Amino acid sequence: MSLQQDIMTALKEAMKSKDQIALTALRAVKSAILIAQTESGAKEDLTEDQELKILQKLVKQRKDSAAIYLEQDRKDLALPEIDEAEVINQFLPEAITDEEIEKVVVATIEQIGAEGMKDMGKVMGMVSKELTGQADGKTISNIVKAKLS
Repeated sequence: MSLQQDIMTALKEAMKSKDQIALTALRAVKSAILIAQTESGAKEDLTEDQELKILQKLVKQRKDSAAIYLEQDRKDLALPEIDEAEVINQFLPEAITDEEIEKVVVATIEQIGAEGMKDMGKVMGMVSKELTGQADGKTISNIVKAKLS
């Protein structure tokens, strides 16, 4: 079953159970996917990588918003954002550990013969593509910087 079908099934379940947080999060996902489909011009389905990037973006937005709310001591606004991020996170693949990310980064650096920060873009591109949906860009970036410096 495709991700879109999974989202629609979960959306129907959230409607039946009257789960407002899940409903809000899943509607946002559905909206983002529809926008991405219409941006390309054609009525073609998105690839799995494109769908995962959309989900990662939505989770990151909610986590960033929650962090800002917590900085301002607004737990009442932060909690729904965190809950929505958890709902969306269910559709992402299992995240991998920093050690596993580090192994991929080291292997990629050796594979392309990267030397120094000038090659960071190449390494980031390859690692990000390989770990799509499994690790966030900030974590990957920090590990790449540490290995190349």
